[in-house]
Amino acid sequence: MTPMNMKCKISMMQLLLAVMAATQLITPAAFAASPGITGPNFKLVASPAHISQPDGIFVYSWGYGCDGPQTNYAPTAIIGTFCNNMQVPAPTLIVTQGQTVTVTLRNNLPGAAGNTSILFPGFNVSTSGGVPGLLTQEAQPSGCDTTMNAQCNVVTYTFTASTPGTRAYYSGTQGDLQVEMGLYGAIIVLPASTPANCNSGLHSQNESAQQTHSEQDFRLAHAAYNHPAACYDREYLFQFSEMDPRIHREAEEQSGQACTGCMTVATEPYTPAYFMVNGRSMPDLMDPNYAKEYPHQPYNGDPHMHPGELTLLRIIGQGRWQHPFHEHGNHVRVLARDGNLILSESDPNSLAGPALFTTTTTPGQATDGIYYWTGKGLNWDAYGHKPTSNDPLAKLTCTPDANGYNTGFASNDTTFSGVANPSVASAINYFEWCQDHNKPLQAAPFGDVAGGGPATLPDPNLFVNGAWYGGSPYLGPNANVRAVGSTGTTPPSGTIGNSPTEEAGFAFMWHSHNEREITTNNIFPGGMMMLLLVDSREFVIDEKN
Repeated sequence: MTPMNMKCKISMMQLLLAVMAATQLITPAAFAASPGITGPNFKLVASPAHISQPDGIFVYSWGYGCDGPQTNYAPTAIIGTFCNNMQVPAPTLIVTQGQTVTVTLRNNLPGAAGNTSILFPGFNVSTSGGVPGLLTQEAQPSGCDTTMNAQCNVVTYTFTASTPGTRAYYSGTQGDLQVEMGLYGAIIVLPASTPANCNSGLHSQNESAQQTHSEQDFRLAHAAYNHPAACYDREYLFQFSEMDPRIHREAEEQSGQACTGCMTVATEPYTPAYFMVNGRSMPDLMDPNYAKEYPHQPYNGDPHMHPGELTLLRIIGQGRWQHPFHEHGNHVRVLARDGNLILSESDPNSLAGPALFTTTTTPGQATDGIYYWTGKGLNWDAYGHKPTSNDPLAKLTCTPDANGYNTGFASNDTTFSGVANPSVASAINYFEWCQDHNKPLQAAPFGDVAGGGPATLPDPNLFVNGAWYGGSPYLGPNANVRAVGSTGTTPPSGTIGNSPTEEAGFAFMWHSHNEREITTNNIFPGGMMMLLLVDSREFVIDEKN
């Protein structure tokens, strides 16, 4: 992928104002991953509950949940896990290629809702129990006639996880109502084997860099597919959906009817007011995974990464609308759609997926893509090094590899032989773009283009403090000191809320390009909006919750 770190022509001031608008509302930083439960055997139940929105409304919804206690959570390092009998989105099902997967579904929806079911697109599914439906075997509501069919409210789906990748699963019964109500989820199939290059070279060195700073590995695997170009260093799952509260209100009003399958909810006209990522809207989606205040919305959406890490994005459209989601900072290189690698016609060993400015989420479609950020193209030293400083950390070296980055070895360098070098991996500026090393952003406290920097910073009183803004245009704690030494400051630096010794990263807004979709019930900010935070290596990204 060709880095395009400056593709969005947004000034620093505009970016900081955007960060302020969002961060004033959020709690301390939490981190995302691709949490779920492992199989290959799953017991799910479809149940009703209320899910919360940032405007204080609790929306009556339906969702798949765990039918009984669950102990097999992944990644295993995540703590505080739970799986209630209803959640939106449904539990993420994590299996391995080649496994025989069984999913047993029990219908605990109101009798008036009628039957329900699950579709697993992309797999050859066999069924048992339940009753025949239009698209698949269905489970009837509780209280069905067990004298005629002992398993009338339970159906089992069985299939082989034949190919790796990310896919959606959702209700195959009256989908215009039941998917809208929340009956959808994700299934992740991990490759049966990992390409050798995913455990060596830069990938091994990225892992060494994390371990040097006591970071845990929260990946589900080291590769998304059985392909040498599908390696990754970090991963996140995002499921996009929307809700029309009128539909949910009418379903709740009719849920108490003493009849079976008699619910008549009009699903048109369709006017959604809530726009969600992983079942939550901004700012709730930036609270931790498995936060107790969201008993039916356990998954968050809060991406963090270090420069140079290849980050796998698993993206699924789970509603009725397309959502043009834009990841600031770089394009997303598509690996596959619906578990199908996009290969070059002339060279089947080469990937040919597009680099997308906006990953439009089509209903029912899953996309796997790689995103990264390195600082290339900024035209200043993002780490704030200053060769005239008395601070020894300001005099770190930057030895370019074959691609121009500070990774510790070049293609013609046999010293490292592609093996991780702890002394390089532990460097604050690991993966720095060396062409900009020691290049000042400014030569005077308030910026002076004529003095050698590419930008003039505004008056410090105009700069914005936010929960994730360290008061400096540089990466990492104490970068202010590294940049200007002991006599100067870069604005506004070192406020009580933003200690210069703590987290200081670059925030990029990731959001829907449909402006209404970054509101919650027409109030901004909200909806499908999150912040990617790029952290310097010395800051530990802890995704335990």
